[in-house]
Amino acid sequence: MSETIEVLMTLPYPAEQIARLKAISSRLNITVLPVIKAEEIPSEVWARTEVLYTDRVLPTPAQAPNLRFIQFHYAGVDFAAESPILHKPDVIAATLSGAVSPQVAEYAVTMMMALGHHLPDLMANQTRAEWPQERWDQLAPAELRGSTVGLVPYGSISREIARLLVPFDVTILAAKRNAMDPTDRGYMPEGLGDPEGNLFKRLYPIEALKSMLKECDFVVISLPLTPETRGRIGAEELAAMKPGAYLVDCGRGWVIDQPALIHALQEKRIAGAALDVFPQEPLPADNPLWRMANVIVTPHIAGVNRNYDLHAATMFGENLRRYIDGAGIYNRFDPEKGY
Repeated sequence: MSETIEVLMTLPYPAEQIARLKAISSRLNITVLPVIKAEEIPSEVWARTEVLYTDRVLPTPAQAPNLRFIQFHYAGVDFAAESPILHKPDVIAATLSGAVSPQVAEYAVTMMMALGHHLPDLMANQTRAEWPQERWDQLAPAELRGSTVGLVPYGSISREIARLLVPFDVTILAAKRNAMDPTDRGYMPEGLGDPEGNLFKRLYPIEALKSMLKECDFVVISLPLTPETRGRIGAEELAAMKPGAYLVDCGRGWVIDQPALIHALQEKRIAGAALDVFPQEPLPADNPLWRMANVIVTPHIAGVNRNYDLHAATMFGENLRRYIDGAGIYNRFDPEKGY
């Protein structure tokens, strides 16, 4: 490792955050070149870059022979999973998972409460200036307090949801790829989440997902998109849910089989859904989800945060320290898993 560590950032960043990063070590030389394509970066810059902070701009292995660490600006990097540079043995890549998980967790809790308290119906009544005569029967809530909530998977978002739900006396069920290991070694701001895995009642292997779903009043999906998770929530999984259960999706759009979900909602096989991600974005205007009374559609904003750059820089800074010290990088991308 050279004495000077050349860091390239390919998107604009607030000056105060750049200053914070530079203060980590005198060895860091940070170059900020906001671009859209890799070809816009001069070849001599790529050649000397050792650390890359990027949204979607990636070099070929030949362009960046000295590149050793890539930090993505996003938690989901399915768009880059097949990039050759990520499969180079001497290159470490990391996602931003955990940096804005608290924001996404707040979204999920908000949507559970909105669905349970019939917010779409209430807003429709307001639009019509209608005071329903049968409001006690029609609008009696499905209370979050005392309910059973299923979290898939039990990653950084779900662990923060579990923490937020503690005062509601909720029973937490969770599914995880490796159910024998309840801990989480990914990044999470101090004091948040459930790193040791103490808040769930039962942890299911992902293969037993249907057994978990049949117990839940609310289900939150935050799965990353990989070949293994594409369509993972399909007709069989939706059929396993209670007729009165609600589904919240803040993961990736292709994880849920959308035609199967639309059918389940139309047939009232589940009570409703809040959806932030879709196979096609923006969601086409003719998609029936827009007009369903038991659905809340949001435009992929669960992770939107006014302080996103601050949270992202904080995590990148922690990974820079770990890179300099030779410690384990948070949220290391695994090419075999695809996340």
